[in-house]
Amino acid sequence: MTLQQMKYVICVADRGSMNEAAKALYISQPSLSGTIKELEKEIGIKIFNRSNKGIELTTEGSEFIGYARQTLEQYKFMENRYLGTSSAKKVFHVSAQHYTFAVEAFSNVVLKNSMEEYDFAIYETRTGEVITDVKNMRSELGILYINDFNNKVLYKELAENNLNFNELFTCDTYAYLSTNHPLARKKKVSLKDLDEYPCLSFNQGEKNSFYFAEEVLSTYPYKKIIRVNDRATALNMMTLLNGFTLCSGVICKELNGVGYTAVPLDAEEQMTIGYIIRNDHILSPMALNFIEELKKYKPL
Repeated sequence: MTLQQMKYVICVADRGSMNEAAKALYISQPSLSGTIKELEKEIGIKIFNRSNKGIELTTEGSEFIGYARQTLEQYKFMENRYLGTSSAKKVFHVSAQHYTFAVEAFSNVVLKNSMEEYDFAIYETRTGEVITDVKNMRSELGILYINDFNNKVLYKELAENNLNFNELFTCDTYAYLSTNHPLARKKKVSLKDLDEYPCLSFNQGEKNSFYFAEEVLSTYPYKKIIRVNDRATALNMMTLLNGFTLCSGVICKELNGVGYTAVPLDAEEQMTIGYIIRNDHILSPMALNFIEELKKYKPL
């Protein structure tokens, strides 16, 4: 088993296509496929399931990918330290639910670490994908929330994927609204107050269950609901349709602008926001810096 083989497997997993990975690696598709089959034979597991619809990681393949990513990352650290390649490109990837404070913290890390070259990524994505990204080491850590309603399901999911949850802060629940919303100036709002307005919910794809929802109180029978995929669309809907979403109350006005506000929700529902990492992973200096930035945020 070689580092090159591991790089090939990771590229295929990231691209989701043998053909696309071959293009990115500048090798022929048959050569790539043959190399991976040789690796599978050597280590005695099937990394990918192949079908007419494409390829997907097997359960054993997902575990292998996680270790492969970590091995390559550690190799880069050793290369930088012992071979004098201090100018090597820094790599740091994060996955998160749709939190502006995570984007701001990530940006602060980039600004505070002077580097000539880097390969950074922050993926605002679905709950299930945050977990999968960290499991497979596509991202070094992930940001999500846990509360009384979803904790049994999510802790079980995390344990099955060799991940652990680390608390950052616990907060009450807020309604996030446009400052022009009829309820924006109230000191507190109830779900009944919000009934006549569309609730904006981030779609969770295949794992679109109540337990994976990014918003608390996901089982409430909202009269009007609009499912969205990204934060910009949600903000537009707040302005155009007087929509609302439920949030942590940790708001970054520098990013979202002053046209939005968080009003306390008249409910006892709380959420604990934290980061997830692999149990067997040693955090990089960039990840440690990012966590320190995250710890600066406090709920309202």
